[in-house]
Amino acid sequence: MIKPLASRVLIKMKESEETTKSGIILSSGSKEKPQIAQVIEVGPGQNVDGKIEEMYIKKGDNVIVSKYSGTEVKYEGEEYIIVKQEDILAIVE
Repeated sequence: MIKPLASRVLIKMKESEETTKSGIILSSGSKEKPQIAQVIEVGPGQNVDGKIEEMYIKKGDNVIVSKYSGTEVKYEGEEYIIVKQEDILAIVE
């Protein structure tokens, strides 16, 4: 189990769609890197001037992240990314 520290979040990128909503099949070269990820684990928050920074992200959230943020990690055959909470742009509801 990977448990992020401070205000870091462990995410797993969602697979990109292979077909569009209208049914057009996309070739592998036309697909962009997905930016939507699922939150796997959340750190406890960072201590800033004696106060713990609140974590707005929770386990199970679907989020949009910056394209080139985070550190890629491979653990037990799965690929994850560890990002700072501030690298998460939005929660997808």
